[in-house]
Amino acid sequence: MTENIMLLDCTLRDGAYITESHFGTPAIKGIIKKLQEARVDIIEVGWLKDKQHEEGTTFFHLPTDVVPYLVEPSERTTYVAMIDWDRYDTEQLPPCDGASIDAIRVVFPHGKHKEGLAVAEKIRAKGYRVFLQAANTMAYSDADLEDLVEAVNAFSPVALSVVDTFGAMYEEDLERIVRVIDAKLDKAIGLGFHSHNNQQLSFALTIHFVNLLESSGRTVMVDASLCGMGRGAGNATTELVTSYLNRKKHGNYDLDAIMDAIDTYMEPFRQTYTWGYSTPYFIAGLYQCHVNNIAYLQRNHRANARDMRNIIASLSQGERRKYDYDLLERRFLENQSRHVDDEAAIRALRKAFGERTILLIAPGRSVVDEMQQVQAFIDQEHPVVMGVNAICDGYDYDYLFFVNSARYDYAQNAHGISFAATKKIVLSSIQPGDGNDAFVLNFNRAVKRGWTHFDNAVICALRLLNSMGVRRVAIAGFDGFRHAYNESYADPLLPTLNPDNRWDELNIEIASMFEDVRSSVKGAMEISFVTESLFDTDGRRPM
Repeated sequence: MTENIMLLDCTLRDGAYITESHFGTPAIKGIIKKLQEARVDIIEVGWLKDKQHEEGTTFFHLPTDVVPYLVEPSERTTYVAMIDWDRYDTEQLPPCDGASIDAIRVVFPHGKHKEGLAVAEKIRAKGYRVFLQAANTMAYSDADLEDLVEAVNAFSPVALSVVDTFGAMYEEDLERIVRVIDAKLDKAIGLGFHSHNNQQLSFALTIHFVNLLESSGRTVMVDASLCGMGRGAGNATTELVTSYLNRKKHGNYDLDAIMDAIDTYMEPFRQTYTWGYSTPYFIAGLYQCHVNNIAYLQRNHRANARDMRNIIASLSQGERRKYDYDLLERRFLENQSRHVDDEAAIRALRKAFGERTILLIAPGRSVVDEMQQVQAFIDQEHPVVMGVNAICDGYDYDYLFFVNSARYDYAQNAHGISFAATKKIVLSSIQPGDGNDAFVLNFNRAVKRGWTHFDNAVICALRLLNSMGVRRVAIAGFDGFRHAYNESYADPLLPTLNPDNRWDELNIEIASMFEDVRSSVKGAMEISFVTESLFDTDGRRPM
């Protein structure tokens, strides 16, 4: 291979965001060994953290913690670990003993390179080689880059890496940064690139970086991870990068060893965890937004892409690059709480419901498995039948109630005839669009804060119905989550509202909210279940 091009695999470090560092001892040993066999130049084994090492994780307290995971270490491989410039006490770092890691990567944010270099100096004084990571390099102006390079030249690390923290770069952005740095950076200092795949450009930008610097006379270092494993949208993939370097740059990486690593160690993680390109992470790249903001909106509110984009766009540039969950929560509520004059809608619904029983049909699997039982209840009680956040085949609805835009759009597209023929009740967080008449009610009428997933559709429906004076409500399909997603719902294609698959956590919250509702309506509204439910703790069935 062109001698000045090197590959750094960061699977065990960047992938730690996905697994919370819990890879397991066999996988850590196996991945390192297979990467050695593949002749990967630099292996990043994990993080150095200010806490004791737990076996089977890639959060290490001291470099000696790495030793048990190095199976027949290779002399041609460089082993590195990373530290955050302000999150590791270098006073506890022992002198380099040559038996574990050879080098440490120090990452620092824009505006903190002097502080980062001060930490790096302490590390080098203990005998370690030092690599520098300039996080969010895209935020640097040309003058900022020149100031950075001047300081880096004075320090003289092994390499300085450009970091596309938010996956926001295009080719011209990378070219500007490389042009300024390469012109001023000492040729003895390598230049690296760490990409993120928010816009599906990670591999392409990695190729472009190599081509820009191939003839520069300096060491060129590119980061990649097996299967692109990494926080959010992930990284350039080791298998693609090594294949490219072999085919186009005379590389000598063993692709069989890399495939073995993927087959043996990565496939179980792919089955358990989610990473890689997605629309939410595209939004993070589009707005140069910290990935934790996206994760919060997904995990806590199941925000759809449109709402997510509007919320992120409402933040200032500085706010996007950090994560302030209190601020994000306020912006979410502002976005959802579009105020509408709903008094006429409330009066009309009160009149329509009168003294009748309301049957809520949620989308749980039981409305298919126990359809005869549900239909018998309908035939006997003649309730107002209200679909909740979904349409299930086989039922005639009087009303459809929606809390979530994704579910609203899905119902409209998947069940066009039923959707068009049925009256809709929606919260003000949804914009029905032209031609879709609906009773639009204020979001704040239906929610009570105090839980992470406070906008559960059945809970919202119960709160609304109680506010309208409804005396009796029966529920079907409010099953709870006991299985994999596609086994829990009547329609396995229904858009997921829990992307992290934290079903037990969600069940606990829903149960708590349901008990709160039942306590608050005691004596005013009777709630019973037509089908089996995880939340039916009292066995309350219709008489």
